[in-house]
Amino acid sequence: MRKILKAIFWLISKFVYRTTINGKENIPQDGPALICPNHVHALDSVLIVINSKRKINALAKETLFKNKLLKYLAKVFGIYPVKPNSADLGAVKTALKILKNNELLMIFPEGTRNGLKKGRPVKNGAVTIAIKAGVPIIPIGINGNFKMFSKIIINIGKPIYYSEYKDKINDKNLICELTDKLMKEIIILKKEEKK
Repeated sequence: MRKILKAIFWLISKFVYRTTINGKENIPQDGPALICPNHVHALDSVLIVINSKRKINALAKETLFKNKLLKYLAKVFGIYPVKPNSADLGAVKTALKILKNNELLMIFPEGTRNGLKKGRPVKNGAVTIAIKAGVPIIPIGINGNFKMFSKIIINIGKPIYYSEYKDKINDKNLICELTDKLMKEIIILKKEEKK
C-alpha cells in the first residue's frame, strides 16, 4: 500500500505542484540522519518523503492522529506522534530508536508551520537528538506557496555534523546557538533559486 500511495502522491507533486528538488545526493544512501526542513505547509513533509528513495520517518503533532484517514496515512508512512509545547520524552525515545536502526527521521525545527513568521522560538530538539544519537542533520529549504500548479523548490543542503559537541550536550546556550545556526542554513537554502 505504501508504494501505491507514494506513487499517487508523487504524481501530484510532479504535475500539480511542479516540484523541483536540488541536492538529492546530500541525503545519505545508508546510515542514520535527521532531515530538518522549514515548515511551510501540511504537504511539505509529504513532498520530501515521496521524492526520497529511502524511507523517511517523521515526528508530527499528536493532534494529527485524531483524524482516522491521517492516522492511517501516518501509520503507512512511518509518522509518529509528538506532544506540542512540551518535552515529550516518549517522542525522544522513539526518535533515538529510529536513528539507532540506521533509518532517516524528519523533524521540523520550527515546531509548527511558518513558525518563524509567527515569531515562535525555534525548537532545540533536532540538534539535541542529533548530538545524542551521533548523527548528522540534513538541512532542507522549501520555497513555494503550495497553490495548485505553482512551482515548489526543495533545496537539500550538505550534512552538518555535531560529533565534536558530544560532551557538551547539557550546555543549553551552546545548543541554542547550534539551533540558530541550523535554522539560518535552512533559510539560506530556502532562498536559493535553482533550476
